[in-house]
Amino acid sequence: MVKIRLAKSSDLAALEKMMYDLHDEHHLACPQHFKVAKEAMEEKRIADYLESPEGLVFIAELNDQCIGFVSGHFADLVSSVSRNVFMGSIDEFYVLPQYRGQGIGSQLLKRIEKEFDDYGVQQMFVEVWDFNQSAIRLYQNLGFAHHIHWLRKGIR
Repeated sequence: MVKIRLAKSSDLAALEKMMYDLHDEHHLACPQHFKVAKEAMEEKRIADYLESPEGLVFIAELNDQCIGFVSGHFADLVSSVSRNVFMGSIDEFYVLPQYRGQGIGSQLLKRIEKEFDDYGVQQMFVEVWDFNQSAIRLYQNLGFAHHIHWLRKGIR
């Protein structure tokens, strides 16, 4: 049975491996926009979430093995045009490929949502690239709706 729990510093090696795989999948899907995983890992550290009081990391564990994780943070979203909101952000989310489609991602997202709610978060946000249609469907099934449409047009 899969257990969802807060990540600990002893999970760091497994988290870094999954974070690398996440960045690698993004680079392979869209190399014109994403850095290679090694370069991305030099700039974004999962350890920062473990060390931050506003950071959260939950792992999915099966037979003492980390098989997925979600990271996020909470903060005041202050804007010059929209109302301020205490928000929770899903920053990274990954489940090992062989465990996808089994509800593990939903369990991770529901767990971080519960934690956000406990902290008084009013809204959750996530950024998903258009090529990742399976993630978009998952988020929509969990009640997320389109918020802002970013459009891109290459000039060169």
